[in-house]
Amino acid sequence: MQQIYDLVIIGGGPGGIGAAVEAKALGLQHIMMIEKGDNHSQTIRKFYKDNKRVDKNYKGQEIELHGNIDFRDGTKESTLNYFDSLLDKGEIDSAFNSEVESITKEGDEFHIVTTKAGYRSKYVIVAIGTMGKPNKPDYTLPLSLKERINFNLDKCSQGEKLLIVGGGNSAIEYAIELSKTNNVTVNYRRDTFSRLNDINLSMIHEYNGEEKLRLRLGMDIVSIENENGLVKVNFTDGYHTIYDRVIYAIGGTTPVDFLKKCGITFDGEGKAEFDENFETKTKGLYLAGDIAVKSGGSIAIALNHAYHIMTHILKSK
Repeated sequence: MQQIYDLVIIGGGPGGIGAAVEAKALGLQHIMMIEKGDNHSQTIRKFYKDNKRVDKNYKGQEIELHGNIDFRDGTKESTLNYFDSLLDKGEIDSAFNSEVESITKEGDEFHIVTTKAGYRSKYVIVAIGTMGKPNKPDYTLPLSLKERINFNLDKCSQGEKLLIVGGGNSAIEYAIELSKTNNVTVNYRRDTFSRLNDINLSMIHEYNGEEKLRLRLGMDIVSIENENGLVKVNFTDGYHTIYDRVIYAIGGTTPVDFLKKCGITFDGEGKAEFDENFETKTKGLYLAGDIAVKSGGSIAIALNHAYHIMTHILKSK
């Protein structure tokens, strides 16, 4: 049975934490924060050096906080401790090591499915970050093959011979969908898939068994070369194969395809669309933090997003 919440927040960074704290402070009782990592604030933990300063005013941006969170200048460690105290004090439900697979709206209610559970909620805030560029392999990707190497499903057509690199749910969902109109091979460096949900694990083996696609497991890619305008992929087993296109699904920036699947639309420049209240074209679905700004900025910006979203939600109730 799915648990029912007033608000579900996707992402445990400053935007997500801010939304949870503001929601509690402004009167919502049943709040769930879902984070795919094993703790909150993954960007700060992974990418900030020890004792790195974390300032409210970032690169000349003077930010006035509008909500109930008293964020001040500090260090990586003091900032994480402060966020710890906010979450502990607020008694907010959280689910870590949980990757969201889908968000669908049925009537006035959202259904959120993760790798571990399902939730229902009247409102959803997506507060996932966009830290860095897409993860890229250690070997060089030839510039001459730029149009034939993807990090999402953009530019994919039909009738192509494709190699999809990765062992997560995104890679498998790409493979299953593209195999309907293309010749698809999935390459994963491990012998078995360890991060897939039950549905994707079952489907990928079913598709492989029915020869709708091929699995190339337990080997890595040594290098990629341009072979008469196509992609020559050299594997660690000593063999090579020529592909029309290679698609890397190995993480990094905001998963655009996932967001589109959740009903979030994008403009001509590839920016997510939302109004002055940070509400998307799907009523009740909001964006906060890095995903809702054109470039990186102060943590205080994400906290302000959270406050403005929550005041809008409470006005519209």
